[in-house]
Amino acid sequence: MSQPDDQDPLLYERDGDVAILSFNIPKRLNPLTQPLQEALRQRLAQLRDEGKVRAVVLTGVGKSFCVGADLGSMDASAPGSLGQRTADAMEAMSNRLIEDLRSMPFPVVNAVNGPAAGAGVGVALAADVVLVARSAYFYLPFMPRLGIVPDLGTTWFLERLVGRARAIGMSLLGERLSGEQAAQWGLVWACVDDAELRAQAVAVAQRLARLPAHAAHEIRAVYESAASQSLVGQMRHEAERQRELIDRPDFAEGVKAFLEKREPVFRRP
Repeated sequence: MSQPDDQDPLLYERDGDVAILSFNIPKRLNPLTQPLQEALRQRLAQLRDEGKVRAVVLTGVGKSFCVGADLGSMDASAPGSLGQRTADAMEAMSNRLIEDLRSMPFPVVNAVNGPAAGAGVGVALAADVVLVARSAYFYLPFMPRLGIVPDLGTTWFLERLVGRARAIGMSLLGERLSGEQAAQWGLVWACVDDAELRAQAVAVAQRLARLPAHAAHEIRAVYESAASQSLVGQMRHEAERQRELIDRPDFAEGVKAFLEKREPVFRRP
C-alpha cells in the first residue's frame, strides 16, 4: 500500500483494485470541514476519471467516522443570514458530495469505525454497502439539540432503510443507535468487531471489485426505480434492463462460468 500524508484531511491508500479513503481530522472527530469535503470530491473525481480502481472504502482515522458539520467554523456575525449561507454551502458542496458517492461508477463501501453523527449519518448511509464497528453508533442531534432537520440525504436514506416510524423516532428523540442495533434494524449490512472492521470492509470491497463494471450503477438504479413504481411497473422495468444486459459479454461469461463450475471473470472496462 502507498503511505499516506498525515497532514492531509483525507488519506488515500490502494489495496489492489480497491481505494481506501480515510477522514483524517481525528482530534476533532472528523467533522466535515470545507477542506475535507473539497479533498474528498477531488479524489472521487480523480478515481472516476482514471478508471484504475473498481471499488472504494471510506472510513475515519481515530475514534470517529464523521461527526457532521463543522459547527465551530460557522460565523454568525458574517454578512447575510447564517441560514442562507449554510444552505448555499450545502447546495454548492455538501449535497454534491452525497451525489458524487451515489453516482460513482464502482461500488462504495463505508466502514463506520466510530460515531456517525449529524450530517455524518448521511455520508455513512450514502454507500452501497455499510459495515459498522461494535463501538460505532448513529446519532441525529439536529432537532433535539439544534432545532433543525436532518440533512445530506439522511431523511431520504433513513425512511427507505428502516421505515418512517423509526426514522422519525431517531430524528425527534436524538437517541444513539448502536452499531449492533443498526444491523438488527437493517440500516447497515453488518456489525463487526472493531479490530476486524477495516479488514472486513476491504475484503467486501475486493469482492465487489470483481463484479461487472456496471454492477453498482445498475443495482442502484433498479432499486431507486422500485421505490416509486407499482409491482407491474417495476417488473416491466426489470424486463427492459434484462433485454439490454443479457446481450452483453458479462452475461455470456457468467453462463459459461456456471456451466464450467468456476467463478466468472468479468472484463475490465
